[in-house]
Amino acid sequence: MTSVPGRRSSTFTRLLRHGFTDPSAAERLLDGPEPAAVRDDPVLLDALGGTADPDLALLGLVRLLEAQTGATGRQELLDTLIAAKPLRDRLLGVLGASEALADHLARHPDDWQALVTYEARDLHPGVTEFEHGLASATDAVSLRVAYRRCLLSIAARDVCGTTEVSETAAELADLATATLRAALSLAEAAAPEDTALCRLAVIAMGKCGGHELNYVSDVDVVFVGEAVNGADEDKALRAATRLASHMMRICSENNVEGTIWPVDANLRPEGRNGPLVRTLASHRAYYRRWAKTWEFQALLKARPVAGDLALGEEYVAALRPLVWQAAERENFVADVQKMRRRVIDTIPTAEVDRQLKLGPGGLRDVEFAVQLLQLVHGRTDTSLRSGTTLDALGALAAGGYVGRADAAQLDDAYRFLRSLEHRIQLFKLRRTHLVPEGDADLRRTGRSLGLRTDPVTTLNREWRRHASVVRRLHEKLFYRPLLDAVAQLAPGEARLSAEAARERLVALGYADPGAALRHLEALASGVTRKAAIQRTLLPVLLGWFADSADPDAGLLNFRKVSDALGKTPWYLRLLRDEGAAAENLARVLSAGRLAPDLLMRAPEAVALLGDGEAGGLSPRSRDHLEQEIIAAVRRADGAVQAVAAARGVRRRELFRTAATDIVGSYGTESQPAEADQGALVDLVGGAVSDLTAATLAGTLRAVVREGWGDTLPTRFAIIGMGRFGGHELGYGSDADVLFVHEPRDGVDEREATDAAGKVVAEMRRLLQIPSADPPLLIDADLRPEGRSGPLVRTLKSYEAYYRRWSLVWERHALLRAEPVAGDEDLGRRFVELIDPLRYPSAGIGEDDAREIRRLKARMESERLPRGTDPKLHAKLGPGGLSDVEWTVQLIQLRHAAHEPGLRTTRTREALAAAREAGLIPAEEAAVLDEAWVLATGVRNAVMLVRGRAGDTFPSDPRELAAVGRYLGYGPGRAGDMLDAYRRTARRARGVMEELFYGGS
Repeated sequence: MTSVPGRRSSTFTRLLRHGFTDPSAAERLLDGPEPAAVRDDPVLLDALGGTADPDLALLGLVRLLEAQTGATGRQELLDTLIAAKPLRDRLLGVLGASEALADHLARHPDDWQALVTYEARDLHPGVTEFEHGLASATDAVSLRVAYRRCLLSIAARDVCGTTEVSETAAELADLATATLRAALSLAEAAAPEDTALCRLAVIAMGKCGGHELNYVSDVDVVFVGEAVNGADEDKALRAATRLASHMMRICSENNVEGTIWPVDANLRPEGRNGPLVRTLASHRAYYRRWAKTWEFQALLKARPVAGDLALGEEYVAALRPLVWQAAERENFVADVQKMRRRVIDTIPTAEVDRQLKLGPGGLRDVEFAVQLLQLVHGRTDTSLRSGTTLDALGALAAGGYVGRADAAQLDDAYRFLRSLEHRIQLFKLRRTHLVPEGDADLRRTGRSLGLRTDPVTTLNREWRRHASVVRRLHEKLFYRPLLDAVAQLAPGEARLSAEAARERLVALGYADPGAALRHLEALASGVTRKAAIQRTLLPVLLGWFADSADPDAGLLNFRKVSDALGKTPWYLRLLRDEGAAAENLARVLSAGRLAPDLLMRAPEAVALLGDGEAGGLSPRSRDHLEQEIIAAVRRADGAVQAVAAARGVRRRELFRTAATDIVGSYGTESQPAEADQGALVDLVGGAVSDLTAATLAGTLRAVVREGWGDTLPTRFAIIGMGRFGGHELGYGSDADVLFVHEPRDGVDEREATDAAGKVVAEMRRLLQIPSADPPLLIDADLRPEGRSGPLVRTLKSYEAYYRRWSLVWERHALLRAEPVAGDEDLGRRFVELIDPLRYPSAGIGEDDAREIRRLKARMESERLPRGTDPKLHAKLGPGGLSDVEWTVQLIQLRHAAHEPGLRTTRTREALAAAREAGLIPAEEAAVLDEAWVLATGVRNAVMLVRGRAGDTFPSDPRELAAVGRYLGYGPGRAGDMLDAYRRTARRARGVMEELFYGGS
């Protein structure tokens, strides 16, 4: 072919028009001697242009022609190629879609003949046909050659559209069956003495067992062996194990023809740690006593494929009934919750968005959903027991277990995703579930799926669309039929029976399915706008509730909120239109009692969960809170109303903080859980402490205004103590304080003290008046002389007392003292007064240190509640809060005068400063910090879950599980949580005993 220099040839233009991306290279290939006879034939160019990758197809064709033996062979191929359209489409289709099969044809140039026949039996071959195709194999190498020759025909039918994806997957499974049989025959022929001793059955599992195999996938198997003719069982099992191992090697090992696929026996009892071959009795015993839910789920697809098929059928007959009893097992719900969690963390971050199998909206989501519904409903409906995903999905739809429209959409999405997976794997015959990134790969893949106009953009769009459908329907598949069952809005369509609905709810974690169905009926029935919106929301909400430790409480609380706000237009609009609000609400309502209790007292606070102007889960600053509360106090008519308004703000902000804490601990679909538990602990401690300070400031202003107008006869300040002063309050903490006053000029001290006393009494009364808002208890027991001393003192009285009478425990307590409300100047001068006491210039002497240790030991022995396991007491137990705080505070008393960083009321800050100053080794500081954060998290979790304060783990299993979920432990892992707590506390106690009791 010649052309005028500087001008493109007509062939170049034609190649470009036919979809070649490198027309120059294609033109050079066509100019070669091999395709000379057909280079100008328009039929060839049209056929190449119809392939997934015309450049790749032409290169493969030229290589195949070059590999032919002699001119006769080449001419025969070319003649058949031009004359026979079926061969042309099949051969070029394969060459344009699979580089690996093109390589095979170049090595075995006569195998193109396998694509010539086009008879009825060739269109849908089964195991028998494939066994015939593999019959010539005499060793592992020839088996690989024969396998790929059979694979050629499967791929040809696939890329030409002769078979659709489920048929292709079934053919691949049938070819795998024939291959396993051939490999086992080779192994038996190599060891006839072993064959004579045993019966060996090969059971296909996974996608092979389900008749839905990929082009390149592990073939999952389980082996069953029995002795023959009275042979010794141990010898027979050893013989069977040798045969099974050899069969696996024949398929899995690499040789000059590569590998076929790995044979994976890890689904057997005990996995890799268990024997490769067991007797049927051993299998039966294992599954009855030890098997986990996922192992019964795997048995859904068990199918005898090779070896002694009668023994294989005995295996299936013995174990299949156990599959349908799995949903009745004690740990089924917890196991299901574990399995329902997508373990995306195990996927490298760069791959998450390209994962077809394990990513959100991937193939695993569909397969898991179908299998779970089979386990739940297949007990009573034998039509649901297919091992093939799409067949099972169709049966679920026909029986009313999933909505027909949902099933149709999911079927369509699954077929597309599997087709995409097939085409990706076919290119190099490599096991992968990642959508490629390069445009060339995407273009070839898109064209292979029939996307010829802008294939890269169209493929990405279609893939995302189908994945989105799966994500959207994954949860609704479980829950929408429940709504149909109670709302009955589609007459004539099959729907769940009441019993089937209860079974499903129990399987998904609902302890009282009857009550749950009543709630659903109340929420979803009717033709109102409210019911219509709730029917849209509930399938997703129910999934989020089921992801918690107490789904029943979540659903009940949602009904209560909806009953209270359902007629409020903004409420339903918030849940429908603001992406985060519905999920945040579901998490909050099902995580325990505290947050729902706070919300039910004023349901309009649900607006905080959205992302609009009224929303936002970041706790507000102390200045912002104090301004709002003081403004409310000014507007109020009297102190009672003013403090009620302040308590209302406190209740709302406690809810905001609890919601932030819960959402941060659980995470959402768009935002992972907070990895740093210390950050959440600090957030809660700071937020609740700031809120308490702002509430006290507003209450003080209200009481003074009511009794004395603008000015109290004495300056008055409130000093935070304990956790309050340390910015470490929990949800249920009292406010530990000291009250200090100083008479104004010209005011009698008695009058001033009387006024200050009345202020304190009235503040305490108003903050505890029974109401819808939680009380705020004020505790002044850390004052001089404790409960025996006056409730409020002047600054001079404090000075005199501390100068003459203060005990070491009082100086110790002052380490946490910080002004929180009232007269700022007076608070500042109080701090100046106590600084020399808590940060003594010479530190503390050994007598004082010994007294502190004695007090700590006494507290450990006397204050632990009777009957409590000390090792699990987060405050007073070994390695708990008290151990860490007293250790840090002893260091402060000794060194704070010379280490400014230690002059803080906050435990973690002081611990970090001690580490920076070299007073604690970094490793030991980390141990103490971890223990303090964990113990504080436990106390916060207990309050969130139970609605009342506690220092120990709950005994109720559901409450214990909810604490575990808050702390990051999934379903069924409460024991792991307790073990981790004991381990952390034990390490902290060891450090504490060395630093606190071990000397200076």
